[in-house]
Formats: sequence, C-alpha cells, structure tokens
Amino acid sequence: MQTLLDPTNDYVFKRLFVEAPELLVALINDLRPDLPTISSVKILNPNIEPSELSGKYIILDVLARDAEGHCYNVEIQVRRYGAWHKRGLFYLARTLGGQLLAGEDYQELRSSVGLHLLAFDLFTSTESERQQALWRFEMRDETQPQVSLGNILQMNLIELNKADRLGLPPGPLRAWITFFKHWQEELTMAAVAHEPVQQAMNRIRVLSADEEARRLAFVRERALHDEVSFLNEAKREGHREGHHAGMGTMLRKQVALKFGALPDWVDKQLASATDSQLEDWVVGVLTADSLEDVFHQ
Repeated sequence: MQTLLDPTNDYVFKRLFVEAPELLVALINDLRPDLPTISSVKILNPNIEPSELSGKYIILDVLARDAEGHCYNVEIQVRRYGAWHKRGLFYLARTLGGQLLAGEDYQELRSSVGLHLLAFDLFTSTESERQQALWRFEMRDETQPQVSLGNILQMNLIELNKADRLGLPPGPLRAWITFFKHWQEELTMAAVAHEPVQQAMNRIRVLSADEEARRLAFVRERALHDEVSFLNEAKREGHREGHHAGMGTMLRKQVALKFGALPDWVDKQLASATDSQLEDWVVGVLTADSLEDVFHQ
C-alpha cells in the first residue's frame, strides 16, 4: 500500500487547497462556523516556486479572496519559533494595507483574516489555557472587551494537538481536526462522514500516487528538519555566549543563509544593536525580500 503524504507538510497542504478551492471554502467556513458563510474564493498565490521548498524560514501559505473582497491567509505550522505570531500579524496587516489603491475610500476596506492551524500546543501557562484549543483575536478594548473596533483584522488559531485531546463536539470542525491528526488511520478516517474531509482524503491519495509530488514533499520535509537543527544550534550558541551575543550570532547566520555574505554596513548595524533591535530583525528576516527590508534602509 502506498504511504500517504502528510497534509501537515505545508507543501502538501498548499497543493491540497490550491488545487481544490472548494475544499478551501469548506475549510474556511468550518473553522469559522459562527461567521457569515462564503461561497467561493479566488486563490491569490497559487504557484509554488522551487526556491520556496528548500528556503529557510519560509512558510507556504494560501492567500485567497472571497466574493465580498475579504482576504484569508490560511496556513499550517508544524514548528514553533518565538516570533511566529509577529510574522502572522505582519502579513495580516500587510494584506489589509494592500487592499486600497491611492485615493480609494477607507470604507472599501474588507476583512483580513488569518487562519492558522498549529501542530503544537501554544497556550499552556494556566489550566484555562490548557482547556482551550480554538482562539480568535480581534481589536478589542482591554478593560471593556465587549467594545470592539470590528473584526476587520482577525487572527484565528487552532491548536490541533490540544483540540484532538480535548475532544470537540461532533461536527465539521471536529472532522477536520481528525483529518489533520489521524489521516494515516484508515478505520478512523472511514468513520468521518463530513464530505469535504472525505474529498480531502481522496486528494491526498491522488497526490501520494504522484512521484513528483512525493519527491517535492520530501524536499520540503528535509528543509524543515534542517531549519530546526539550525535553530537548535543557534540556541545552544546563545546559551554559551549569552543572550545578546547569541541573538547576534543567530541573526548573522539567518541573514547569511537567506541573502549570502554580509556587507560591512550590516556588520556595523549588528555590532551596535540593542536587544530589542536584534529581536525585531530576527522577526524581520523571516519575511524580508532584501537586506534593506530587514534593516529598514
């Protein structure tokens, strides 16, 4: 029997939902059941460049727009790093800011919605956090959370491991959780009645029979393992050298891996940087297209 590809591999995840937009519509609706249903989406970033598969610190997301103009950034994350939430907020704000052309009315703005499926536990500090797996963050007042600026910026997080352990009520959302956690278990998946999930399983079988898809999924998996190894080594160096020096070492390696040899002006910036600046740049290098973007030149 052919081993199935893992839908939590972000290459496989993107292929799955980009090539079957109706499944993306179902996923968005099922992850946000209390909000208005959408009927269709246009995929805004359908291509997967070869460099993305082996590139460090790249997350393959799915960006889509519905018929009303609302934008959705949908992605799965299998590894946790300290700045992931800043990256998510950065992309969400950039998606919102990119909606209007010069001279257009702010009334034309539509929602920018982040949907992040996390293959790790994120909130674990208190018992109440450990008993919640579904999170939605919006712009609300700190002391009067019922007072809201609306949900034009919204980040939804689903902790897959925790949701699976806690056991959500039967329904579409639970079916998707089962899919992402138990896709290898034939009997478990056969018992899932939700039609979009069954369609997703069929798509996984088709992708798994494609030798090129299997090769590219392996390339992606290897790159993610290399990234984890690099980050762990950077952390060990940080412990040996001290927090500030360790962050500087890690950032130099990040920048060199992504952009090549460091010019003198970058070395000077790093040599005089504060802890806060280093932390900002560690986040910035994840999304930047150039050295100038990282260091705001």
